[in-house]
Amino acid sequence: MKLILAILSNEDSSTANHLLNKNGFQVTKLATTGGFLRAGNTTLMIGCEDEQVEEAMGLIEESSRKRTELVPTAAGYDMGRYMNLPMEVQVGGATIFVLDVEQFKKV
Repeated sequence: MKLILAILSNEDSSTANHLLNKNGFQVTKLATTGGFLRAGNTTLMIGCEDEQVEEAMGLIEESSRKRTELVPTAAGYDMGRYMNLPMEVQVGGATIFVLDVEQFKKV
C-alpha cells in the first residue's frame, strides 16, 4: 500500500479532487502554505494500492497546470525611493511524494 502526498495550487485542487474521486480514489484535502511564495496551496493525501499509483499520479498531473504570475520582490532603493519590482515566477503544477505504508487501519 502507498500514501501519495500531492501539493498543488488552490486553483487546481478542486479539479484534482473531483477527478480522483470520480475514478474511485478517496482523498483527504489539507490547506497548506508554501514557503517560497508564502501563498496558500492544497495538499491531497491519497491512500491506494501499489498498482494504482501511476493512475493517481496521472490524474493529478492532468488537473495541475503550470502558469506564470507576477509577484513582488524585495524592495530596492533607486533614486531616493524604495520600489517593489514585480518578478515573473512559474506557479502551479504539482509536487508529489509517494510513501510506503507499513500498516493501515480504518476504524
